[in-house]
Amino acid sequence: MIGKGKSISHTRASMAYGWNQEKDAKIIYSQNIIGETPKEVAEEFRFIQELNQNCEKNTLSFVISPTIDDGKYLQKKDLSKICENFMKEMNLKDRQAIAFVHQDKSHKHIHLYVNRIDFKGQAYKDSFIGKRSQQAAEKVAEKMQLTTVKQVQWEKEHNLLAIRTEIKRRHDLTMKQFKPRTFPAYIKAMETNGVKVIPSINKANKLQGFRFEFDGYNLKGSEIHRSMTGGNIGKSLASQKSISSFLKENTQLNLAGKTVELSTGMVKAIAKQIIKKTISKGLDMGM
Repeated sequence: MIGKGKSISHTRASMAYGWNQEKDAKIIYSQNIIGETPKEVAEEFRFIQELNQNCEKNTLSFVISPTIDDGKYLQKKDLSKICENFMKEMNLKDRQAIAFVHQDKSHKHIHLYVNRIDFKGQAYKDSFIGKRSQQAAEKVAEKMQLTTVKQVQWEKEHNLLAIRTEIKRRHDLTMKQFKPRTFPAYIKAMETNGVKVIPSINKANKLQGFRFEFDGYNLKGSEIHRSMTGGNIGKSLASQKSISSFLKENTQLNLAGKTVELSTGMVKAIAKQIIKKTISKGLDMGM
């Protein structure tokens, strides 16, 4: 669950957005108010806010977002409990407050508005309110056994590791199985093995590297493994060729519907590798 918070001055307009019927908005929590429209509630807020003439941003606006999966099962009483616990965690105590749930785009989330001015005319301290809102949402999620941001992050990182490993495995399989010697052949072979290879082409119309799309993930080669940068893939493709032979086949490439050239960096890296192997081979032959 994610929590965001800030202080605002445009109470009525913001509350009207929260009460937006087009987003299937429903009141799920209220405290110390009786109004039945955004205008009426904003007026109730304003009546108390007049006790403190120095505070301009006198309303607190929060957005509390459970994960999509959690949101599917949260009923009105659960959402109300989230607001109640969040108010306690933020130490908002006995203030005017109202909250709405938005259920548009299959992502249920809460808009909570709280009067920053209490009944004694004191303004709530809003320093680091964004960070404190997230911390409060984390505590509420833990208390109500909902998914926390930390859990989402762990799952994302765990899944990403598995995806990187699988793309690298398919890359190795492609190089061994098809033995491609040109970039277009490599791209085609990787697609045969279920990985979409997307060329990264700069404004000068030169190939800089590749991105890899697999199972809903889109990653740069360097994010997967150092051997999958554009230059290192080029080195593998050129391993059995001379410089002239490799560049002849790979200098002008038809990729992504464009005719592109290799970037200077890729050419230097590949040429260096070929020269190194040529010298090494000559030494092995006693030259």
